[in-house]
Amino acid sequence: MTDNRTRARAARWILPALLIVAWLVVGGIGGPLQGQLSTVQTNDNAAFLPESAESTRVGELQKGFAEVTALPAVLVFERPGGLTGADQQAITAALAEVAEVPGVGPVTPLKLSTQDDEAAQAVALLPTGGAKPRAVVADIRERLDGLPDGLAAHVTGPGGLIADFTAAFGGIDGLLLGVTAAVVALILVVVYRSPVLPLVVLLTAGLALCLAVAVVYALAKAGVLLLNGQSQGILFILVFGAATDYALLLIARLREELRKHESKGAAMRAALRAAAGPIAASAGTVIAGLLCLLISDLRSNSSLGPVAAIGIAASLAAALTFLPAVLVLLGRAAFWPARPRYESVDSVEETKSRRGVWPRVAGLVGRRPRAVWLLSTLVLAIGVGFLPQLRADGVAQSELFLTEVDSVTGQQVLTRHFPGGTGSPAILVTAASSAQEVVRLAKETEGVADAAVRGAKIVDGKVEINAVLKDAADSPNALDTVQRLRERTKDVGGTLVGGATAGQLDVRTSSLHDRKIIIPVVLAVIFLILALLLRALLAPLLLIATVVLSFAATLGVSALVFNHVLGFPGADPSVPLFAFVFLVALGIDYNIFLMTRVREEALAHGTRDGVLRGLTVTGGVITSAGVVLAATFAALAVLPILFLAQIAFLVAFGVLLDTLLVRSLLVPALTVDIGRRVWWPGKVG
Repeated sequence: MTDNRTRARAARWILPALLIVAWLVVGGIGGPLQGQLSTVQTNDNAAFLPESAESTRVGELQKGFAEVTALPAVLVFERPGGLTGADQQAITAALAEVAEVPGVGPVTPLKLSTQDDEAAQAVALLPTGGAKPRAVVADIRERLDGLPDGLAAHVTGPGGLIADFTAAFGGIDGLLLGVTAAVVALILVVVYRSPVLPLVVLLTAGLALCLAVAVVYALAKAGVLLLNGQSQGILFILVFGAATDYALLLIARLREELRKHESKGAAMRAALRAAAGPIAASAGTVIAGLLCLLISDLRSNSSLGPVAAIGIAASLAAALTFLPAVLVLLGRAAFWPARPRYESVDSVEETKSRRGVWPRVAGLVGRRPRAVWLLSTLVLAIGVGFLPQLRADGVAQSELFLTEVDSVTGQQVLTRHFPGGTGSPAILVTAASSAQEVVRLAKETEGVADAAVRGAKIVDGKVEINAVLKDAADSPNALDTVQRLRERTKDVGGTLVGGATAGQLDVRTSSLHDRKIIIPVVLAVIFLILALLLRALLAPLLLIATVVLSFAATLGVSALVFNHVLGFPGADPSVPLFAFVFLVALGIDYNIFLMTRVREEALAHGTRDGVLRGLTVTGGVITSAGVVLAATFAALAVLPILFLAQIAFLVAFGVLLDTLLVRSLLVPALTVDIGRRVWWPGKVG
């Protein structure tokens, strides 16, 4: 008999111990790879374009005209008051050194400004497929440091912009993770008032990130998916936020069960039975929403979907395997110094019904449900009223930086003394027989400074024409010019217009198209999941309607903040789409946590009491989860990129709005007011 008890006790810790060891092995593999993710990133604009885009087709045709495709980096020099002869000699010598830099192809001869005598420029071609632009441009800038005093040198153009853009993500590996972990740790210490649980939760999130990084690294290295700096930053934040949220929910349920069960093993089994379903359903909803991005025309969008979905799956796996294993071994000691004591069921129910803020919130909802949901809806409607002020039709690439960078300063210098599109022309590919006509049409197009056939090479009866734009290649005016070029030349010689500006235009067009297609698909997918989970049709419709209303209010408030507080120049068209996918999927998450518990309570106590009990029990933990997720997304703002700063505010504010208003007041009040009909066509309580 004693042997049987000994074997039973051993079996109870062997499986958790094996799970912990397995996860530590994952950490040993994935941990070192976090610093190597940047080596498998692709951040150039062309890599994000849809295959059907006109600029993509031009890029493919260009390969036939040049032995090596290259990224132009524009080197611009300026001395206020005029360049001296010594300046020109020093620049010429520096250009000779630049030509020797590994990763630099041909360097064009120095060209003086025809508008004044204060500036000169040359173009260094960086062959694609060679060294990373960030390293090459850094080396070029180092070679230009020794110029005479008062002579400024800058590296701009597509090569300079991509180098600075990549450098801006250099903080992902260290700064972003450090800030995120510190913020989450602080919140967890406040929530748990325990030194042990925060460490366990952070370790769970860290191991989930190791698993996600290992999978993403392998797939990106094999070319199966595309990884860029933005998706890497979002992956880190999403894993930390989701893993922490799932851990909070499981631990909260375990604390309840430890008061009902004397055995820590029985308590964990009960907690997993109750919490694993809602957690898995929530993760599945987010994964399904993210995978809807696969239908995007843009490679950057379609690649973000699986990258982020892998992160959510890793978070779910860690929260339902590693975390329970650690908590089973620690038992009540994990909650030290406030260890939950074994009590009677009646005592537990009494404790739940009398203590804390949430019983009072539930009491308010129970007394005045209609007034509560009407007032909540009015608050959201006020936010929605500012939605027309949101400017999300695109910004110049040079405006994506929130700090001063050399490529942007260089572009400003270039525009003062040369046509803004110098070094980054529009590329027209047309039939050789129509070349002169296309050149004439291009020169006559508003916004074009000059146009000429490039070289004498004819490939499959086609030639390449370069059109230098008057405005900076990434500016809204340049995009308008490319659109006019396409309209004027499309019927002549089968002309196609590409180049960096055309690529940016195609990205913007595809982003607007994606918003119209993906948003309805995400809503339909989430509705189906909710209908299956809640076994109802009316409740899912109400939940989706409230989250969409919250999303619209978030966009409205964000428009005010972006325009009048932060002074942002606008937003990329993909920003509302990403915010929608994250906010709707994550907002539904909290409603799933609430409504699955409400349904559980309603089966035993009726719908009205089920809502109030569910709100009382889940209020604290869901609010804590919302605050953690908002804080983790807010950490994205430490990276000086406009897109990420906007996503940080949108998701952080939206999650808090959804957690504190929609899930706490609007949804419970609506459910109480509608009553048992909310479960239509099913019947509950």
